[in-house]
Amino acid sequence: MSDFQGKSVLVLGGSRGIGAAIVRRFASDGARVVFTYNGSRDAAEQLAAETGSSAVPTDSGDRDAVIARVRESGPLDILVVNAGFALFGDALDLDPDDVDRLIRVNVTAPYHASVEAARQMPEGGRIIVIGSVNGDRMPVPGMASYALSKSALQGMARGLARDFGPRGITINIVQPGPVDTDANPEDGPMRELMHSFMAIKRHGRPEEVAGMVAWLAGPEAGFVTGAMHTIDGAFGA
Repeated sequence: MSDFQGKSVLVLGGSRGIGAAIVRRFASDGARVVFTYNGSRDAAEQLAAETGSSAVPTDSGDRDAVIARVRESGPLDILVVNAGFALFGDALDLDPDDVDRLIRVNVTAPYHASVEAARQMPEGGRIIVIGSVNGDRMPVPGMASYALSKSALQGMARGLARDFGPRGITINIVQPGPVDTDANPEDGPMRELMHSFMAIKRHGRPEEVAGMVAWLAGPEAGFVTGAMHTIDGAFGA
C-alpha cells in the first residue's frame, strides 16, 4: 500500500508539464485525483484516461469558479495549486488587463483555494503551491509582474501557516527553476542563458518537482510548513 492510498487530492492546473507529472505521481501512489484544466482539453482527457483521474474544466482566473471547484471537491487531504500564468515584456508596454489576470491566476486563486480547502480539510491536511525561483531572484528584465506574483506566494504561505497550524494543516511553496516543459523546453532559445546561472547545467524534469511535492504531502513532512522549497539546480544561489 502506498503512502497516498485512498487520499483525496485536487490539483489545480494539472493537464500539462509539472501539473501532469504531479497528477501521475499521486495517481500511481494510490490517491483519488481530480485535476483542473482550462485551455488543454485534449491533453486533460488523455491524462485522465491514462491515470484513472478525473479532469474538470476550471478557469483559475475566475475567483468564484476556483472557490466553487474546491468547495465541491469535498474534504481534501491534499490540495496542489499549480495553475499559473506567465507574462513577459517591458513593464512600460504591458497591457494592464494582462497584468491583472496574471495576479488573479498566480496570487488570488492560490489564496482563495487554500482558504476554501482548509474549511473542510481534515487534521493534518496538506496544501502545496507551485511558485518559482523567480520569487527570490530575477536576473533578467521583462519579468517584473511574474516575479511579483511569485514573491507574493511566500508571504501567503507564511501567514496561512499560522492560521492553519493549530489543526496540523501545512502549507508550503515549491519553487522550481527552469523545468523542461512545453512552456520552457530545454532546447529553447533561452537555454544557454538560463544554464549559465546554474550549478547543474540542465533543465529540471517535471517528475523531480512532483517528487518534492509528494514528499511535502507525505507523513515525513508533518512538521514542515510556511516554507519555500527551491528546486532549481542552484539557479538562484
